[in-house]
Amino acid sequence: MLVSTVTALAVLVGSILIGLLVVEILRRALTSRLVSRWPLAPPIVRRCVKPGFTLAFAAGATAGLPPHQVLGRSAPDIRHTLSLLVIASLTWLIIQAAYAATDVALEHLTRIEGDRNVRARRVRTQVMLLRRTAAAVVVIIAVSSMLFTFPAVRTIGAGLLASAGIAGIVAGIAAQSTLSNVFAGLQLAFSDALRIDDVLVVEGQWGRIEELTLTYVVMRLWDERRLVLPVSYFVHNSFENWTRRTARVIGTVLLHVDWSVPVEELRTELYGFLREHPLWDQKDWVLQVTDVLPNGLVQVRALMSAHDSASAFDLRCDVREHLIAFIREKYPSALPRFRADTGALPSNAAWTDGRSAPHA
Repeated sequence: MLVSTVTALAVLVGSILIGLLVVEILRRALTSRLVSRWPLAPPIVRRCVKPGFTLAFAAGATAGLPPHQVLGRSAPDIRHTLSLLVIASLTWLIIQAAYAATDVALEHLTRIEGDRNVRARRVRTQVMLLRRTAAAVVVIIAVSSMLFTFPAVRTIGAGLLASAGIAGIVAGIAAQSTLSNVFAGLQLAFSDALRIDDVLVVEGQWGRIEELTLTYVVMRLWDERRLVLPVSYFVHNSFENWTRRTARVIGTVLLHVDWSVPVEELRTELYGFLREHPLWDQKDWVLQVTDVLPNGLVQVRALMSAHDSASAFDLRCDVREHLIAFIREKYPSALPRFRADTGALPSNAAWTDGRSAPHA
């Protein structure tokens, strides 16, 4: 009896060590100088080593599990526990392998700039949502498989399959809000209405889409706050998307100055400043007098384009500061002034209601 127990334990330990050794060999092969040049090797090693070792341990323990004679009455429970561990670790490995396979594409899409940036962000958003959806499906299948390893659950499951229609209706009603968000997330991603890194104005808040999941959207505001909204919000409410077709944004600078301002010289100064500024994309610019205001003031509007909204904001601030300094130094008479007629009214001037002016 003692010999058989020692042999069974040796087989168990040997099976576990063989499984771990196989994973370690694969890990070393993927990190070798020759294979490490393969783009998928680094993300596979980073994501799949831990679930791989866990699966190797569970599978090795299951394969080398001692017979009933050695384990006694606890054999079924131990075997059941190991089977649950195998399912869980296999699910973990599948999800991490899928994430590793898509990490390469997402990293490449993140580096794309210029005119192709909009398409890259659209594909990146769709890939992230698809892999999260796939992960959710795999987890649901795994949990269902683990539950059906229990005899009592299998008996209940057979009865539920007979009334699947009623169960589906009940589950649909209970999960109506969650399902609506899931479908809304897929709708937004594949209708190209919303993408990662899009610049939005929502409820008067300006920010950039930082995370887009199946149920909620995280928007990073300009002051580093985070605005979290359900995905269904963007289906049922209007919002501004500044980067839907292109990341380029045209910035605006408004100045209220005196009528005597030399517009042509101000226009020349603006172009000279933009031409040397690194944030200007060398495409659009204009300076125009757009309105005549009371008290002898005019509204001057300067427009300039930039690669993205963040660059446009900084460029606007720099242009505003430069034009103010230029007017203050070169043409101080064009600074805003309020005019008033200080001449005294004649003593016999009539008031609007027909009365004479009061005596001093």
